[in-house]
Amino acid sequence: MSASARDERRLQRIESFKQVTHPSSEWQYNFRDVILYALSIGCRRTEREFVYENDCDFAALPSFAVVAVHKARLQYQDLLPNFDPRMLLHGEQYVEVFCPLPTNGKFVVKPSLIDIQDKGKAALVITRASIVDPDTNKVYAINEVTAFVRNSGGFGQTKPFARTAAATAVNKPPQRSPDAVIEEQTSPDLAALYRLNADYNPLHIDPAFSSKGGFEVPILHGLCSFGISTKHVMQQYGQGKPNSIKSIKAQFAMYVFPGETLRTEMWREGPSKIIFQTRVLERDVLAITKAAIELTTPSTSKL
Repeated sequence: MSASARDERRLQRIESFKQVTHPSSEWQYNFRDVILYALSIGCRRTEREFVYENDCDFAALPSFAVVAVHKARLQYQDLLPNFDPRMLLHGEQYVEVFCPLPTNGKFVVKPSLIDIQDKGKAALVITRASIVDPDTNKVYAINEVTAFVRNSGGFGQTKPFARTAAATAVNKPPQRSPDAVIEEQTSPDLAALYRLNADYNPLHIDPAFSSKGGFEVPILHGLCSFGISTKHVMQQYGQGKPNSIKSIKAQFAMYVFPGETLRTEMWREGPSKIIFQTRVLERDVLAITKAAIELTTPSTSKL
């Protein structure tokens, strides 16, 4: 079979895979999981609304929805040429919350393939995990994960799938100083805690494994930095209320070591949109870029 014929067949298989209804997985959790997540993104004991189940305002943080991603594994490897899991990078994360997640929940997580795009020497794979009430079929939230798979491109271009504006926005910060800044030093042990949210990649705990990737010390989960940054925006512009967040979009630009200090730099763009980026102070590098949060209602913050 010629190379062009193989590529055409691969594109057909990708289109077919996008139309398939893939098996869903059950996601059941309770207040302990909600508290664990809050602690694993740096919530303190004084933030009782997130770490104490008997607090009258006890609630799940909006970014808790990312935990469901680990229940939505799609076997798309055969669709890509030269696939090697070591070449896969978590590029972007988009979360949209339609209804706040309860502190005890039983859902099904429905995975689907949104798109696979040829980027020359690499492939861009975009998957979705929908969090659905099994009794009512109500969608509570969706996760869209963009993976960058090196050495798996060159199979031909397809027309990109149309996604929401919030999921694809570039979110370039304005050319002015941030309107608000929050800094938080992470714990040296934070990755060991965050992995208990079912993110068991040894890259974040095993020095022998992380050293193969060029890291003498295991790095922090990107989704942990994502959660910390979301918490900062919620504190600054959402009055600290979990139901203030409608959507979160971020690109992962650089690794973070546990123990480093994260500085979330925020710009208010209109009444309901906050552009942000997250900087590692010790190395003066951006860990999260092209990021924004949409609020459910206009912010009342003066900053």
